[in-house]
Amino acid sequence: MNLLDILKLDCIKVPLEHAEKKAVIDEMVDLLAATHTISDPAALKDAVWSREQTRTTGIGQGLAIPHGKAEVCDDLMLAIGKPALPIDFQSIDRQPVRLVVMLVSPPDQTSRHIQALARISRLMTQDDFREAVYNAGSAEEIYKLFEQYETSAAQM
Repeated sequence: MNLLDILKLDCIKVPLEHAEKKAVIDEMVDLLAATHTISDPAALKDAVWSREQTRTTGIGQGLAIPHGKAEVCDDLMLAIGKPALPIDFQSIDRQPVRLVVMLVSPPDQTSRHIQALARISRLMTQDDFREAVYNAGSAEEIYKLFEQYETSAAQM
């Protein structure tokens, strides 16, 4: 899976306006809703927040990957948000989050959803890439970093 197939530049926001977990999730769903067909953004917010309540998606090393599935979207969607300052996401390592990557999909795309989660996780375990994204100052810089990674990964 190539993340650029599901990531649009318009779905990257630097910096996020909010600094609280629930508000960040809502802001990122709104970002997706502005560029994708989502029949009921409120229902998608509820789906992602409900998933977050079962177990934090703050996976450590400054990264959170809130995600959810809902009938209100018709395809796999990805959004990235960088908070102005690191935020508390109740991460498993108790460290604040420096990047939020949201993934949503309809319930019938479980395989693609899992593939995308794995791809994001694998990418963010690369120290150089992770730090470059954390230090990026714009949506364009973040998109270019993903573009460079996906291009080099395709050549391997």
